[in-house]
Amino acid sequence: MLFKSTSQSSSRGYLKPGLVTLTVICITAAVVVGVRASQGTKEEKKKEEKVFEFAPGDLAEMRRVPLGRQIPVSGSMKPLLQATVRSKVPAEVARVHVQEGDRIVAGAPLVSLDTADLKARYDAQAAAVAEAKARLDLAKKNQANNKALLEKSFISQNAYDGVINTVQVAEANLQSAEAQATIAQRALADAQVKAPFSGVVAKRWVNVGDKVTSDMPVAHVVDLGRMELEAQIPVGEIPFVHVGQEIAFTVDGFAGRKFNGKVERVNPSVEAGSRSIMVFVTLPNADASLKGGMFANGVLATAAGTEVNVIPITAVLEEGGQSFVHVVKGGKVERRSVVVGQRSIEKGLVVVKEGLETGVPVVIVKADGIKAGSIAIMKGSAAAVPAKAS
Repeated sequence: MLFKSTSQSSSRGYLKPGLVTLTVICITAAVVVGVRASQGTKEEKKKEEKVFEFAPGDLAEMRRVPLGRQIPVSGSMKPLLQATVRSKVPAEVARVHVQEGDRIVAGAPLVSLDTADLKARYDAQAAAVAEAKARLDLAKKNQANNKALLEKSFISQNAYDGVINTVQVAEANLQSAEAQATIAQRALADAQVKAPFSGVVAKRWVNVGDKVTSDMPVAHVVDLGRMELEAQIPVGEIPFVHVGQEIAFTVDGFAGRKFNGKVERVNPSVEAGSRSIMVFVTLPNADASLKGGMFANGVLATAAGTEVNVIPITAVLEEGGQSFVHVVKGGKVERRSVVVGQRSIEKGLVVVKEGLETGVPVVIVKADGIKAGSIAIMKGSAAAVPAKAS
């Protein structure tokens, strides 16, 4: 028993150094493997780091140009010439000649009203005219007879003056009857409601059998040949707006197509609520592609003013409400926060107030994954040498 006990104790004392040695070897191997793996990861990251190659047209430098004011102009369009055609006489609708969307010429009938009552009134007035003429003829005959009697002194001058007065009254009655007959004739003609000008029927309010009153709307006619846009311009911009200035517009639904307008009138008074002034712009619409109610956006470009620092609009990016650009300097991409001002959509330029100096190339094209610290090289450079700021 003592021998076994001694043997076990000796065996345990011998094994402990071996286990420690084995543990140390394993830890050392793990450290070596970890270091090599870390070095390999770093090397792979260096290999995977993006390099951006730019052509000369992909970069631009800030420059000074005389940029005119750009005043935004927008609003809904409406036909310059339009009219609500109304009935001039009370009557029943006998016939409808047009539908909404129909093209019409000036003088074309829109609605015909029942003429029975109107014709009866005209016939009565025509009879009154005939009666007045007969009375006037009789009065003139009496005047001729009494004149002969006066010359022979068979009647007094006072009696003859009475005959003359009868003739004058008969003439006045004839004129009155003829005037009433003219009114009745015109009312009969107004029973056919006609188009005041050539255009398109935009709205029709009556149908056959409807009873219309005097001055009741019957149809709305528009001429799409010229459109008008009413735009509110801030008071501070009005000194730069003049009659005759041209404006390029884009219209919802016409992607890629430009419409040209011209300032036609400027309201002489300020709108009380908005402190703006109404400007009226006309747009030619020969093909009638524009319709009433369409919304148009445009920019009124004024004459060139003083020189300002500008870069292409495409260079400016937005993030979190802040504007910034990517520049190339020392073969690296840098991010610069900038303060921008007026934009010229027509020229594709934006004013830079702060954050950028002259002579530094700015990236003006879209580059996915670009960020500060990325390597930048110029296309066509020897051995792909990183691009340097000029």
